[in-house]
Amino acid sequence: MGRKFVGILGLLIILVGVLVIFNKPIKNYFVEKTGEKYEISKVTKKEIAENQKKETIFDFDAVEPLNMSAVAKSQLNGKNKDLPVIASVAVPNVGICLPVFKGLENDGLYYGAGTLSPDQEMGEGNYGIASHRSDRADLLFTPLEEVALGDKIYLTDLTNVYTYVATWKEKVDPSAVDVLDEVPGKRLITLLTCGDIYATTRLIVQGELASVTSMDQMTEEAANAFDLPMGTY
Repeated sequence: MGRKFVGILGLLIILVGVLVIFNKPIKNYFVEKTGEKYEISKVTKKEIAENQKKETIFDFDAVEPLNMSAVAKSQLNGKNKDLPVIASVAVPNVGICLPVFKGLENDGLYYGAGTLSPDQEMGEGNYGIASHRSDRADLLFTPLEEVALGDKIYLTDLTNVYTYVATWKEKVDPSAVDVLDEVPGKRLITLLTCGDIYATTRLIVQGELASVTSMDQMTEEAANAFDLPMGTY
């Protein structure tokens, strides 16, 4: 009888735990800040070079909507331990500072942004990266909603700092993949997220390359941007 009671009590604790964890705001607290382990200051140029060689997926259609239970499961089972960090992106005027992972693994998109093509190069062509919109205004790419034209967008791979200036912002149909096309004579960055919590649109912020600076000549403004708190789970 005693063992049976303990077993039932244990099950109740698990069930209540599940219910509590996924009630806001406690659910958000439970899954917060795993992404900080991937901040750019915690990786090396050698690790970035190795991560660039790793195989991953680039299927945008396979990206699942942000789900707190999936985030918690990812943290609990340790899937997030080997995510391939290749860069960091920062938009200081709206508080974005996130790791950039190679590819579009769902686990990576819980903790940062992902690249859209295996052959894209920073500072060249149209460099596309995507992340989720959260129900919290300060997490992942949700702050893109507040970006203004003229805002600076920083990208670094620990070799160079690429500074872009936002020149275009619009909500488009999810089928509008032409936003990732290269534009002759321009070097662009394209940031993508859901345009609303139901993912019926895509919010696009595009910037043009203004400068490329080596890490040892990084400006104080750029350094402060990459030192912002990580807006990630």
